[in-house]
Amino acid sequence: MMKNNTLIYVAGPTCVGKTKFSIELAKKFKTEILSCDSRQFYNEISIGTAVPSKNELSQIKHHFIQHKSIKDIYTVGDFEKDIIQKINELFQDKKILIMVGGSGMYADAAMFGIDKFPTITEDTRKQINYFYKKHGLKSLQNLLFEKDPTYFKSVDIKNPARLVRALEVSISSGRPYSSFLGKTNKKRDFISKMILLDCPRNILYQKINKRVDSMLKKGLEEEAFNLKSYKNLTPLKTIGYKELFKYFDGKLTLNDAVDEIKKNSRRFAKKQITWFKKYENSIKVSSSKSVDEIHDILLRLR
Repeated sequence: MMKNNTLIYVAGPTCVGKTKFSIELAKKFKTEILSCDSRQFYNEISIGTAVPSKNELSQIKHHFIQHKSIKDIYTVGDFEKDIIQKINELFQDKKILIMVGGSGMYADAAMFGIDKFPTITEDTRKQINYFYKKHGLKSLQNLLFEKDPTYFKSVDIKNPARLVRALEVSISSGRPYSSFLGKTNKKRDFISKMILLDCPRNILYQKINKRVDSMLKKGLEEEAFNLKSYKNLTPLKTIGYKELFKYFDGKLTLNDAVDEIKKNSRRFAKKQITWFKKYENSIKVSSSKSVDEIHDILLRLR
């Protein structure tokens, strides 16, 4: 395989315009798109995950879009194995591939490999899970802030699985979970380059609010209702679904659930922006610009 094969990663927070931009870019390079959006993998959740439309999917060949069921266990390790196999396959005919998605951990797995963590003892695992069951999410959040304030700033603090995992590593090793991140760079037979789409915060938040309204008009409430019996599965602990499940359970009004979806989506975008700051060599592009307006940048990517 030639070393000058290039994977271009289009990154950016939710609702910034990655889908449209990546399709334009793929057309420019006459290539295909690989998704690293960890929620768009699942075929039962289309509306709430903003899966590309049928029209968008028809314009360019996409990979890793709705290829799994919410009932499947599909880890970031599984994804790394699958996407590297697909990249190697596609590079037989293409010199440039486009990867797009806001799931930074999955993007890193493709570009750099998964970080190595210490072995977690069974006692530690039981201890953390007991702590969570007894004291609840807030105490779990406080403990992570104490053990690893750096990771606390970027993690989804409402996702107990992420908090438990970070605490297991921190307590087992005696080191912050964040100290293990970004340390493992596997050898890749291709070059990775990153385009980071940027948008003023106030405009991004307006776009997020409008997208949520649009999702509801498209049938998000019905989609979530039909999946409520699966609400404990990991893919359904996703913004847009978990808030509606609370509405179905009588814990929120519909208006409050919608407000929560918008608020949590804005918070998620903020955390994504924090994550993407670590890509110091990324090429920052205004989300208002089209591919045709960034000729000089395209030359740098070839």
